[in-house]
Amino acid sequence: MTQAAIGEQDRPLKDTANLLNRIEQDWQRVRPELDAAPMLTGLLLDRLGNAFARHIEQTYSDEGINSSNWDLLLTLLRSAPPQGLTHTELSELTAISGPSMTNRVTRLLDKGLVERVVSEKDRRSALVRLTPQGRELVERLLPQHIQREQQALSVLSDEELTILTGIAMKLVGHLEVGTAGQEAGARADT
Repeated sequence: MTQAAIGEQDRPLKDTANLLNRIEQDWQRVRPELDAAPMLTGLLLDRLGNAFARHIEQTYSDEGINSSNWDLLLTLLRSAPPQGLTHTELSELTAISGPSMTNRVTRLLDKGLVERVVSEKDRRSALVRLTPQGRELVERLLPQHIQREQQALSVLSDEELTILTGIAMKLVGHLEVGTAGQEAGARADT
């Protein structure tokens, strides 16, 4: 290996483009017949998702709220009638499983941001709704949240954003259908 190559290997990989380039070169060196493009694309999407999430989380992290809790608070603000939503309804609107939903609701209960109330229709069922403190917090942070999302996406033109959205929806649809088919197959096998 040349001195230049050794120096290049030791250079810190500060950005995603350099990292992807390095990974591609490494695969070419150890497995030149391997098509690393799917791995590189997957890594790029993963890093994009993480970077986007970190950028958005700055909106509510100072309040001791994580992205899952924020999503739950937003769901209650936008989708809940005044009496609240059941855990099942919340799970369906956020794609969060029952046990995880219970944990998230409990954390928000502890912070005084949501409350559980007995359903008038079915006394065995509890509804979850925002407390006045929870509603105030979401209403206060929502403009910052939207601004951060706009800021993150501002580098894209309207046309690029439309294309990105279309591609993302196509991939999510493909993966969700594939995952649902695999889960159904696995249940049939047991």
